[in-house]
Amino acid sequence: MSFIWRVEWDIVNQEFGAAIAIFGTVVSAVIALIIAVPLSFGIALFLTETCPTYLRRPLGTAIELLAAVPSIIYGMFGLFVFAPLFADYGQPALQSVLGKMPIIGSLFGGAMNGIGILAAGIVLAFMILPFIAAVMRDVFEIVPPVLRESAYGLGCTTWEVVRHIVLPYTQKGVIGGIMLGMGRALGETMAVTFVIGNSQRLSTSLFSPGTSIASTLANEFGEADDFHLSTLFALGFLLFVITLVVLAVAKIIIRRTEKSQGRKT
Repeated sequence: MSFIWRVEWDIVNQEFGAAIAIFGTVVSAVIALIIAVPLSFGIALFLTETCPTYLRRPLGTAIELLAAVPSIIYGMFGLFVFAPLFADYGQPALQSVLGKMPIIGSLFGGAMNGIGILAAGIVLAFMILPFIAAVMRDVFEIVPPVLRESAYGLGCTTWEVVRHIVLPYTQKGVIGGIMLGMGRALGETMAVTFVIGNSQRLSTSLFSPGTSIASTLANEFGEADDFHLSTLFALGFLLFVITLVVLAVAKIIIRRTEKSQGRKT
């Protein structure tokens, strides 16, 4: 168990700890979800509720095509295009606005070089957005038209229809889409390797370079000896456990929601 909590990662002295890699994996995935879920919900809502009919299919196809872009392309885009722009414009703006706030200010301090955990989270958000948006759009479309029409006939607004009709009817699919994006973010390798910085250091700043389990495996697997190789296999198993826990939590949330709705009815 000490392997999980240790922060040392010294290949020369054969001292390994997984805490930094776990921290980078979880934080970058959470950042990606915070950014991608609201955007995906807005895209799915627009495509199913307010978008003109003649634009729904082309725009939906364009969103789906983004999911087919290889992860290494996202990584190269993040390193050569996004990171310089983020260092010149994004990080200074975040630091000036949020860097002096009392509790969260330390998250936006430090050197502004465009790469780090926050940059990895933003690139991951671009990657998982088409997956979540496509799933949400598909489940929103299966809502029976009679339910929507009845709600609109009673004078409901679009938001009231979405809140009281669409979301309760499609909650399983929505949570499933979010978990699909979460799984993609947790296990992503190449895109994260390009922009996270690949540094075995633990910092309170999201601007600082870090590492993830997947990027550590990609960087060190080819040159690992016996004990180092065993450690990397242990990291891979931890990634599997983290993903399994996330899926189990999602299942518990769905069951509790179903029970609460059953009591209401």
